[in-house]
Amino acid sequence: MADFAATISQNAALLTDLDRQIGDADHGSNMNRGMQAVIALDRDFPDAASYLKKAGMTLVSTVGGASGPLYGTFLLRFAGALTGQTTHDADGMARAWRAGLEGVISRGKAGLGDKTMVDALQPAVEAMEAETSDLAVCLTSGLAAGEQGRDATTPMVARKGRASYLGERSAGHQDPGATSIVLLLEAAARTLA
Repeated sequence: MADFAATISQNAALLTDLDRQIGDADHGSNMNRGMQAVIALDRDFPDAASYLKKAGMTLVSTVGGASGPLYGTFLLRFAGALTGQTTHDADGMARAWRAGLEGVISRGKAGLGDKTMVDALQPAVEAMEAETSDLAVCLTSGLAAGEQGRDATTPMVARKGRASYLGERSAGHQDPGATSIVLLLEAAARTLA
């Protein structure tokens, strides 16, 4: 989470600029504020699941707009999938990302092609599930698929969120949520693989 927080901080202006084009221009600043609160948490937790659960609740309470509830739900579901696990292998990692994805879909009611974070997250999870023999391969495959999904949002016309208000004018812009979830995939690949 510290790596993700640093990456969000480094890319906050980019995320906000992407959101300025099709949203309300606060995705970078909101995510940065939330992740600064997460890394300020006391790290005295008995396990990763407990820490990620607290991180999820922190994001829900500190990040405005849709990002806080979506990222918070992702982490809460992710943490739930890790609960009771003492080792973290590729299969367990893929299951945790799947649980997080399902939480995001349940919370945001978005699917593939809606021009949201789901367009990067779902292909990433599916790639991880196809590569469960090795943790590094699982995470790097997920990252590559997530990047392709993020890039695929550019020509899409948004069907969910504030960008959907723009209709056809939302095409030609990369989705900020898909961009930030790829930053999370990058952080996971760097630190866990």
